[in-house]
Parts: sequence; C-alpha cells; structure tokens
Amino acid sequence: MQYTSNSLESHWMPFTANREFKEDPRLVVKGEGVYMWNHKGDKIIDGSSGLFCCPIGHGRKEIAEAVYNQLLENDYACPFMTSTPGAFELAQLVTRITPEQMNHVFFVNSGSEAIDTALKMAMAYHRARGDGQRTRFVSRERAYHGVNMGGVSLSGMVKNRETFPVVMPNMVCMRHTWNAEDAFTRGQPENGAELADDLQRFCEMYGGSTIAAVFVEPIAGSTGVLLPPKGYLERLRAICDEHGILLVFDEVITGFGRTGNAFASDTFGVIPDIMTIAKALTNGCIPMGGVVVKDEIYKTVTEAAPENAIEFFHGYTYSGHPAACAAGIAVQKIYQEEQLFDKAAGLSEYFLDGLFDLKDMDCIKDIRGFGLLGAVELHSKGNPGARGTQAQKDLFHNGMHSKFTGDTVIVAPPFVSEKAHVDEMLDKLRQTFEKA
Repeated sequence: MQYTSNSLESHWMPFTANREFKEDPRLVVKGEGVYMWNHKGDKIIDGSSGLFCCPIGHGRKEIAEAVYNQLLENDYACPFMTSTPGAFELAQLVTRITPEQMNHVFFVNSGSEAIDTALKMAMAYHRARGDGQRTRFVSRERAYHGVNMGGVSLSGMVKNRETFPVVMPNMVCMRHTWNAEDAFTRGQPENGAELADDLQRFCEMYGGSTIAAVFVEPIAGSTGVLLPPKGYLERLRAICDEHGILLVFDEVITGFGRTGNAFASDTFGVIPDIMTIAKALTNGCIPMGGVVVKDEIYKTVTEAAPENAIEFFHGYTYSGHPAACAAGIAVQKIYQEEQLFDKAAGLSEYFLDGLFDLKDMDCIKDIRGFGLLGAVELHSKGNPGARGTQAQKDLFHNGMHSKFTGDTVIVAPPFVSEKAHVDEMLDKLRQTFEKA
C-alpha cells in the first residue's frame, strides 16, 4: 500500500493533528520486545510502553496463542444473564493482587468506560443506602479520567473539555499538586499535603452529605506525572471517611506494577473504595478495563435489590469478552511467573538517576518521576505545546516513541527493559532536546 495523504484520509485519528499527520505519517507496522518498526523499516524504541499499556513488551506469543485458542473455542457469548469461565478466572487473578477487601471486579472495555461505570456505582451505592442526595462529585485540576462524558466532566485538562461544554452538573475540582517550588523533586514532594483540605472546604461549602465520591489519580499521569505530596492521599482518605464519601483511585496508568507494586494504593499505603483499571490489564493486546470495588459496595448494591432481580442496570455488549479475558489471564500469569513487578521496582532507581541527569539542559523546566514513570517538562517556546509537539515528532524520527502532553514528555519504560534500553531512551531524549 502506498501511504499518501489521500490513502490515509478515510481514518479520522484520535488525539492527532490529522492534516499534519497525513502529510508526514508515522505508522507502526511491527512490534517485538521493547522495539517497534515503522513503515519505512526504521527501528524505534518504545519509551512509554505503547500508551502505558505494554509493560511486558510487544509480540508476546503466549498472549496471541491464548487469544487464538479462545476464539476457536468460544468467540463470544452475551454477557447479560450468561457468561464465560474466563471472566471469572480473570476476576480471581486480579483480586488476588488488589488491596484487602477489594474482591469484586466489573469488566468493561477501556479506562474511559471504567470511570463512567465507577460514577454509576457510586450513585447506586449511595441510593441503596438511602443517601440519594449525594449527587456531587469531586475531581482535580489537571486531572484526566478518559473521554466518555462522565470522564470529561471529571477532567481538569481544559483541552479535553472546552469543545464539549455540555457535561455532567455538580462537578467541582480541587487544586492540582504541582508547585513551582518543588521543581526537580524526585519522588513525593515534602510539602503540599494541605492541598487535600480543598475537599474539606467543599464539604463545608456544599455539605459533606451531598458529595458522592472523590476521583483522583494516585499519580496524575496524562497531565505530566504529578506526584502526590507526602500525606496528601492519607488526608483525602481521612476526610472521605469523616463525611461518608467514596474515594476512587484511577489506576489506569499506575496499575499493574508501574510504581513497583501491583497498584499505587499499595505503594502509598492508602486503600480506596473503588479502583479503575485498564491498559496493562491485557498488555494492550485487546481493549479491556475494569472497576474493582470493596466488598461493602458490592454487597450493599446487590442486597438492596429484590431477590432474582437485576441489581445494577449497567453493562456493555463486550463486558468480559472471551478473547479479552484470555489475553488478561495470559498477561497476569506472565506478571507472576516473570516477577515483573519486582523487576520494575529494581529498575526504577537506575531509570530515575538517568532521567534526572537531564536537568543540566537549558530547555528543561522540570523533571518528575516515581517508579518506572517519569516526565520531563520543557520550557514553552511560542504557543504552549508547540515545542512539545515538534519534539515528539523529532523524537520519533530519532528512533524513539514517547507520550507527550503539551510541552511535557512522559517516559514509562516496559518492565522487560534492561539498563541498556533505558540508556538508549535517555540518549535519544538528550539528542532530541539539544535541538528542541
């Protein structure tokens, strides 16, 4: 196939400058391990695990074989009032590593669907308890919670919502956790726990009994890796407990080993009531997400309904799809057998050492990082985001892909990376930034 602007025009690409891309396409045609290849045959190292989806690397035959065998045996079954064994097996594998008391998983098809599902679960839970007046939700500035209307309503990134003004009402945002004084802080900032008191202010302003849930990313990922200050998440948990508010952690990026533990809630020692997952659940091979809830939430909703009645009027045609479950089961087994969460934790210090070594470059405004998740923020040049947009294209042509948000590059190496791969990523970043 000849890749010309005309031959590419039929596909309306997501989160992409379509006109520019189709004049200079960057097409990935193959992936193996920590590398990808473009349509010109150039080798490209994957600096952000796809889109934080592929920590065990590309081209894993174990996953492909599991999906192939599943499709031959049973390719689809209606998930309403029937199911398949794989959905229950995957749920068991996931809940073996989730925090204590979080033993129920509702499968969806993406992180965006997981967020909308979590919103509905919070409403259903409070209604079942006779707290139907809890109709307000709290999020944060610079938050990203997917692109469905519930997630857009919660999001605090203006570009993700300014074109879509009709969103859910009763949404309020706390301040984000990045402060200029904490630039180049490695790990959690020492100061800033008091930012969580924004939630207390909302309780005093609107009444804590009107707030259903608080949605936060333990580490705000897509906005550029904003770390929670020490004591911040603990303070949120305490305020939620005091006022009967559900705490929801969006672990779509941080889940499945990115912080060195199974989940960021383990790393930071704060257990939410609801947790959304996706991406690394299936290593990105087949779209899938999930919502994990505490036992109390599941039991409250299910036991409030009449006997033999549907308890939760929600679900998707492809919830717990057999092929997605097969992929998820294979991936969870690989995590365990290859001890990849431990490997990620072991590689973290080397990765962060190299990332923070870039701070001598004049173009860099800030560097942040934790586990195998880091961000390098460039000083803006011209319009905000213009420098980052050009740097992302230059980086790809220099042989590395990574996720950019505005003028910030987010680096998230696959867990199967070796130190030499980390060195290669950081060398390509330096080469690109020297000309940025």
